[in-house]
Amino acid sequence: MPDIFGVIADATRRDILQVLLDRHVDDAEMSVSEIVNQLEISQPTVSKHLKVLRDAELVTVREEGQHRFYSLNAEPLEMVEDFVIPFLSAGFDTEVTVEYLDGNGSTVTGPEGLQDGEPVLPEEAASAAERIGRAAAVAEHRVKELVARFKLRE
Repeated sequence: MPDIFGVIADATRRDILQVLLDRHVDDAEMSVSEIVNQLEISQPTVSKHLKVLRDAELVTVREEGQHRFYSLNAEPLEMVEDFVIPFLSAGFDTEVTVEYLDGNGSTVTGPEGLQDGEPVLPEEAASAAERIGRAAAVAEHRVKELVARFKLRE
C-alpha cells in the first residue's frame, strides 16, 4: 500500500477527494467526466490521480461499459486521523475540577453521603465522560478547521 500521507499531499488528489466527499454524503458515485468538469482539469490528469487514489484504496471504481464511476472510501484516512489526533489534542486539558456548593453558595468538600476519596461517578461513567470530553474537543477542533478553510476560500 502506498504511503497515505504522500498520496494526500498532492493538492489535485485532495481536490478529487473533496469532490467525491461531496457526493459520498449523498451515497452517489461520479464519473471521470463529471470530476473533470467540476475541477476544470484535463481528463488524463484526473485519470492519473484517480489511479494513485485507487492504489491507495481511497476510492473505489465501478465499471459500466467504457465508463468508470468513482466513489470515496474514507476508511484508509482513519490511519491519518489516528496519527494526527494526538497532535491536535496536545495542550487540551481534559482534567475536570468539580466544586460542590451548598444552598448558600459556600464550597463544601463533596456531595453528601460520599466518604473522603470516594469517586462521585462510578468508574464506567467517569470513563464514558472522559471519552465524551475528548470527542467534544476533537469536534471543536474540526469545526474550527472547517471555519478556517471556508475563510481561506472567500
